[in-house]
Amino acid sequence: MSEQDGTYPRPILRRERWHSLDGVWEFGYDDADEGERAAWFTEGVTGAFDREITVPYPPEAPASGIGETAPHAVVWYRRRIPHEVLAAGAGRRALVHFGAVDHRAKVWLDGRLVAEHVGGQTPFTADVTHALRPGAGEHLLVVRAEDHPADLAQPRGKQDWQDRPHEVWYERTTGIWQTVWTETVAAQHITDLAWIPDPARGVLAELTLAQVPAAPVTVEIVLSRDGEVLAESTSTVRTPRCRIDLVVPALRNGIDREELLWSPERPTLLDARVTVREADTAAVLDTVDSYVGLRSAGVGRGAFLLNGRPYYVRSVLNQGYRPDTLIANSGTAELRREVELIKAMGFNAVRVHQKAEDPRFLYWADRLGLLVWGETGAAYEFGTEAVELLIREWPAMVRRDRSHPSIVTWVPVNESWGASDIPHDPAQRHYSLALAHLTRALDPTRPVMSNEGWEHTDSDILGVHDYSSDPRVLTRRYGDAAAFDRLLAGPGPQGRVLSVGPRQKERYAAGDAPLMITEFGGLSVRADDGDFSYTRTGSEAQYAALLGDIFGALHASTVVAGFCYTQFMDTAQETNGLLCADGSPKLPLETIRRIVTGAQPDPDEKPEPPSLP
Repeated sequence: MSEQDGTYPRPILRRERWHSLDGVWEFGYDDADEGERAAWFTEGVTGAFDREITVPYPPEAPASGIGETAPHAVVWYRRRIPHEVLAAGAGRRALVHFGAVDHRAKVWLDGRLVAEHVGGQTPFTADVTHALRPGAGEHLLVVRAEDHPADLAQPRGKQDWQDRPHEVWYERTTGIWQTVWTETVAAQHITDLAWIPDPARGVLAELTLAQVPAAPVTVEIVLSRDGEVLAESTSTVRTPRCRIDLVVPALRNGIDREELLWSPERPTLLDARVTVREADTAAVLDTVDSYVGLRSAGVGRGAFLLNGRPYYVRSVLNQGYRPDTLIANSGTAELRREVELIKAMGFNAVRVHQKAEDPRFLYWADRLGLLVWGETGAAYEFGTEAVELLIREWPAMVRRDRSHPSIVTWVPVNESWGASDIPHDPAQRHYSLALAHLTRALDPTRPVMSNEGWEHTDSDILGVHDYSSDPRVLTRRYGDAAAFDRLLAGPGPQGRVLSVGPRQKERYAAGDAPLMITEFGGLSVRADDGDFSYTRTGSEAQYAALLGDIFGALHASTVVAGFCYTQFMDTAQETNGLLCADGSPKLPLETIRRIVTGAQPDPDEKPEPPSLP
């Protein structure tokens, strides 16, 4: 349902009863990689788990209670779970869900292997029912995580491969970094739920069941808003996967339709309840609550299109790293506050950079109204292993997030990271194109980037990264279509060609790939010598003036369809945020908002301050 408190880890598929396993676990490093041979996953092991860690914070994060940043490739976790938490009952299943474990995970319960997973940004589930020790008052859950700190083939995003963070790369993340929780469900239950909206008529539900039905089941779906039923459907299902079309009659009325569409300015969400029953007895097998945002996202006529209309994108780049928790977060209140701050500064979109953000962040973006570009962490070398790892993980990320209305663009590649020779290596060009085509096959409803920043092969948005701090240079490059045509014909602003092959230029010329400046800025007020920024100013006044000038140059362009400013918050040594690392703004929020939106000063107009849940 749409009115959640934001604590449930999987907002799109929510059950009423669940139990969090976040908190204190036993923990140990395994630098000799002897734990499996020594059966650390069994009872009676002593000495191996010699520390305590607070999950879901990685051991490198201060909030974990460890805060050790030296590289350790293998780590182990252990905790005991009371039997009543996992007691499933006859014909039911006990599940343990992991939001994310970086990078390879093995899970044991009561000494039996119950799950293996590869991919540090994607969720997985262990069905532990068969492993529960009969008559036990508690059960032993053990997790082994393997994350080689310098493996450049492994998707790692902004996690540094050097011993210490440098330039724009940060501390590593090892092991568990998103919530761990349990549920008990019927043997036949919903494992995946997706919503594909069509603002002209309704929504298509895609549902996956845990088993091939031995006998037919019925699937009931009810869509409502503020308690008023807008659409409902009952279908008899005989296969584990089904597609159910729900027509919303209110969408036929143009006035009512406007009230129901989702946008940052009006983030309307429809409540959805899905119930699975036995067809012959009507006994309930599973009930989940969800929500739907009716909106379309696309490109055309040289613009980004939201609900079929040109929509100017004002985005900010968010690294998703926090001082105490690193790639993790302190909870739903922090995630909500980030969304509120981004909106208060005048942005209508965010690019979560080089990571799959916690689904609860996406929930607040859905509920409060913020567009999101979904991105994955990059590898930093090209080869068979790197290609296979990303091709394995990226579809799982798209599957996880595709029902969030806030997600409006997919970004599988950034700045040719992991494919650094696209212009000259046919294999790397095929890789870029393959990722774009794969993404469109998985989700044809959103724009897709074949690369971000330069060396585009077939992107739906022509994103350009330009860190010039001279507004005259920005005007010379992007002031109008003729100016950008000259830039497009030669090397781009970072010395890299913007288009590889003719297709990207043809799509841009036809208006089918609008121009956006998808990274720019990177200003700092007064950076220390050891800090990183693209441009350092000497004072707050100089910072404010230059910030206004570079935003002004893009606002004045007749060809730019949107932008993404670098960046939201100071992150580690990268001190080019609009906010300090503690979340305090470097300029008054109303000043930032005026600059971001291009509005004239208005003493009566102030942004709403972020709420404090």
